[in-house]
Amino acid sequence: MDIAVPPEASKPALPSASNWTVRRILALYDLPLLDLLMQAQDIHRKHHEANTVQLSSLLSVKTGACPEDCAYCPQSSRYDTAVEDEALMPLEEVLQAARQAKDSGAQRFCMGAAWRSPTARQVDAIVDMVAAVKAMGLETCVTLGMLKDGQAERLRDAGLDYYNHNLDTSPEFYGSIISTRSYQDRLDTLARVRAAGVHVCCGGIVGMGESRGERAGLIAQLAGMSPHPESVPINNLVKVPGTPLAGTPDIDPFEFVRTIAVTRIAMPAAVVRLSAGREAMSDELQALCFMAGANSIFYGDKLLTTGNPQAVQDKLLFQRLGLRPAADAASAEAGNGAETEIQTAH
Repeated sequence: MDIAVPPEASKPALPSASNWTVRRILALYDLPLLDLLMQAQDIHRKHHEANTVQLSSLLSVKTGACPEDCAYCPQSSRYDTAVEDEALMPLEEVLQAARQAKDSGAQRFCMGAAWRSPTARQVDAIVDMVAAVKAMGLETCVTLGMLKDGQAERLRDAGLDYYNHNLDTSPEFYGSIISTRSYQDRLDTLARVRAAGVHVCCGGIVGMGESRGERAGLIAQLAGMSPHPESVPINNLVKVPGTPLAGTPDIDPFEFVRTIAVTRIAMPAAVVRLSAGREAMSDELQALCFMAGANSIFYGDKLLTTGNPQAVQDKLLFQRLGLRPAADAASAEAGNGAETEIQTAH
């Protein structure tokens, strides 16, 4: 079925990164929702296995006492929230959590530490965690803040698959959310990760009071990377009491779905993760997000310091929608003698 789209949005499905201007992205946002969803799902199926979702588990290995002033974050030392400061977890506790995640069906294990930028000694400890989790047969991802020269290479050599470092929002809106690090600081860390040969996990947060144009600006930044991030998490703001954004009005649910769909169209080969905020989403809204091209979720009870739908609820939702974890789909294809490459990224 052919879908009428504005001239700019009807260019080839895989434009070069420089072709994705804010204007072109806004043209996609302006499409009738059902037309946008159909276009996104068509592109999705050309690049990814249909009806499969990659499962990741996320553990906060060092919680709280962060010196940054990110307005959405309950781990900032500048805000009075219910988050308690905790030291770096011992290796065995991390591995116990990783085993539980793997037993529950997770394919990737992500570790987050509330640091502005890790020291050499802190990287030593994370290197041990990465190597041990990798040896368990899980894909590995960490988010540690800004990296210095040589640190990405150390993590790569330990077996790190993905490094998460979000842009959070557009350059124009960024100063309204964070003042303690610049947009360029984030881009510099991403450049170090890419130069080290580690996969990039980079997305943002919507619902922080930004305009549609500023949401389009975030996607333009992500789609302007060459190559695109292998993984693009889209977070719906979790409004934590005590943070400056606690009273921010909710983003319209259909606007959130549109953001997922536009992200899928702009970055066809990336894995798009339905990330923070999923706890507050209805099953129906999540189903629309999967239709829009989301093909990864965080799986488990908690996202760093905020809640997440429990694994049993996710399994029931998958059954109702006819979805399968990506690893299960790969196993089924292998059992049928087929060779299928399923793209999975944090």
